Amino acid sequence: MHRRHVLASVSALGALAALPFSTGVQAQERRRLVLGQSVPLTGPAAQLGIQMQAGAKMFFDAQNAAGGINGTTIELRTLDDGYEPDRAKANTEKLINDDVFSLFGYVGTPTSVAALPLVNQNKIPFFAPLTGAESLRDPASPWVFHIRASYYDETALIVKQLTQLGLMRISVFHQNDAYGKAGLDGVLRAMKPLAIQPQAVSTVERNTVDVAKAVKDLVSTGAPPEAIVMVSAYKSCAAFIRAARKAGYGGVFYNVSFVGTQALLDELGPEAMGVVVSQVMPYPFGAGIGVVADYQAAATKAGQKFNYTAMEGYIAAKVFSEGVRRMARPTREGLVTALESMANYNVGGFNVNFRPGKHVGSNFVELSMLTNDGRVKR
Repeated sequence: MHRRHVLASVSALGALAALPFSTGVQAQERRRLVLGQSVPLTGPAAQLGIQMQAGAKMFFDAQNAAGGINGTTIELRTLDDGYEPDRAKANTEKLINDDVFSLFGYVGTPTSVAALPLVNQNKIPFFAPLTGAESLRDPASPWVFHIRASYYDETALIVKQLTQLGLMRISVFHQNDAYGKAGLDGVLRAMKPLAIQPQAVSTVERNTVDVAKAVKDLVSTGAPPEAIVMVSAYKSCAAFIRAARKAGYGGVFYNVSFVGTQALLDELGPEAMGVVVSQVMPYPFGAGIGVVADYQAAATKAGQKFNYTAMEGYIAAKVFSEGVRRMARPTREGLVTALESMANYNVGGFNVNFRPGKHVGSNFVELSMLTNDGRVKR
């Protein structure tokens, strides 16, 4: 009887271990959580995905090497979407079918928007997408968590500084998709209380550098604006800045954080002088303390240059890991509950504030300026 009881118990445990991941049993059995990530690893926006992945892996790999979170390790499984929504949707379907525990660190508004219906349908956490678009925040999803400020926050600060400097003739250059529209909406929202409108607006198609029409629309026809707010990725923004200056434009350029500060610096070289970028992560250069010092030590060990996008990946990984540490149950629902317990969580000089019904962790924004010798000044 005792032998039969043992055999039956072993058989039952085997069946439990084969249950879907959301039950949490599988996580307990294998002591490993697999996260799914879809980012551009190739194409004109590749540096954003490469840096986001690199920053996250630096934290996860070091944590795993030290024994994990209470013995649980984290694997980041990354697929390339080329910054194209259809590919991001297909990647998301594959990752969900592969039963990943959570989606993590997607890069881009159009790609994240393509994944959102699958996130809600499958009730899977979608953590720290690199986007500030309102379409991923309102209406709020119970499964989506943001660690960065919104494009409304970024464009509000940009418009505030420009108008306080007396620069009222402001035009907008934006990507012709959900990301560009989110940035444009932010500019319009910030301008409305001031009773002003953009002097002109023009677009560029995603993943292209065909900026000739935009240059003509914004700086080659009529009185040029005093400032141009740019809402696109680094290659198209760099192409526009070079072409506008070649056309004789002498005004200022302001970019939102998604442009990719290091990638824009690399593209422009000495022509980066005076370009302004809004930032939603701590300054990753110079003498660092707290999470900045930790990130710098990890990047130095890995032989990587410091940059804002990798910093974002690193902070996202640290916040996610704290959520895992707080899980009472190793389930997707348990992760959501754990993350919602992180009110005023100090990541080491960067505060994240989640609670039930509030999944936007930060509204931190500051401005930085690029130099002609490859540096970023606050």
